[in-house]
Amino acid sequence: MDKNIIKDLLPPALLRLLTGLFYGWHGNYKSWNEALNKCQGYDSQNIIDKVKDSALKVKNGLAVCERDSLIFDHIEYSFPLLSGLLHIAGQNRNKLNVLDFGGSLGSSYFQNKYFLDEIEEVNWCIVEQPDFVKAGKEMLENNRLHFFNSVEECLEAYEIHVFLYSSVLQYLEKPYNILETILAKKPEYIIVDRTPFVESDDRITVQKVNPQIYNGSYPCWFLNEEKFVTFFKKDYSLVVEFDALDRANIKSKFKGFIFRRIKN
Repeated sequence: MDKNIIKDLLPPALLRLLTGLFYGWHGNYKSWNEALNKCQGYDSQNIIDKVKDSALKVKNGLAVCERDSLIFDHIEYSFPLLSGLLHIAGQNRNKLNVLDFGGSLGSSYFQNKYFLDEIEEVNWCIVEQPDFVKAGKEMLENNRLHFFNSVEECLEAYEIHVFLYSSVLQYLEKPYNILETILAKKPEYIIVDRTPFVESDDRITVQKVNPQIYNGSYPCWFLNEEKFVTFFKKDYSLVVEFDALDRANIKSKFKGFIFRRIKN
């Protein structure tokens, strides 16, 4: 039977349960290393090559957008994210400097490019792993899209208006340590998107990637939502929270948040 027919016939909840038997998120591990030992790893070069190929298709107009190395013929906008970016640009005289942490080869930039092109000055700065930075500089970098090896390198080049974390915090061994480092930089805005949350304690799982994307598995956090929001309260106010596009096969919600620094 055709896979698309199966998707049409099965209720979404049952479909998530069945697919979760083969890939998705599993387990509740005591430590990151314990989860890491359960992972099969992945071919990082294969992933980079797939992302490069997809990004080039988007750049050359052969695909509409790319996400997680997959190409799409239509864009699923995160309108709260886009509204936040446009609002920040408006506050800065039609200029927008973004630090996109773990932004791959510009997935979020190209997804929102139609609207970003209306902003007079944009510096979309991606901080990534060296192989991605090298590929980005060679293939995609221009006067609006830039690639850096570290946050510090980026901050030396641009005065950043907003730090963006889209589908990245859950894949860091110590996400709160990273956030503490960023809060010390005192950015005016922080936007988090496509991040999974649970009502229970922080949970470490193993995510097995759908083999249609690539073969691999790695640890992944599901963070406690209340703890996460409280973490920012001392120095940041919550402007808005919103539902994100992703879904998982365990009880959770993918969400986004826009935080603004409290002025003393």
